[in-house]
Amino acid sequence: MHTIDEYLPEHPFFQGLDDSTTALLAGCAANVHVRRGEFVFHEGEPADHFYVLRRGMVAIEVRTPARGVVLDTLQDGDVMGWSWMVPPYRWTFDARATAETSAVAFDAACLRAKFDADPHVGYELTRRFVGVMNQRLQSARIRLLDIYGDFVE
Repeated sequence: MHTIDEYLPEHPFFQGLDDSTTALLAGCAANVHVRRGEFVFHEGEPADHFYVLRRGMVAIEVRTPARGVVLDTLQDGDVMGWSWMVPPYRWTFDARATAETSAVAFDAACLRAKFDADPHVGYELTRRFVGVMNQRLQSARIRLLDIYGDFVE
């Protein structure tokens, strides 16, 4: 397995960043492992990380009074979590590993401090996250239409 320093420049989300920016981001990162069935995070908890899945699978879920609804399923290479960027920095969904999962976890407080020190770094990462956010919202929209489409006339 590659080190974080080796992995980031190869990942599409980070491609095009200069070496110093990639090294700065890697300095805020650690490898984590989540067992199948464990939650990576819960809705309402502090959003103190974002993740890049190295291998495995994670379901993004929303709780309803009756049950949890899977809005999206993420797998190898996917970027997970943007709530760390938006005050009050709380998760808006649950994330549950549906397979053994390894990921790179980026410390949100560390990253926000780097953004404050170098707005270019903040801009570059925010620009990339807007694409992730758009993709996730479209996926959730399609999933909700699948679930509730029969109720729309």
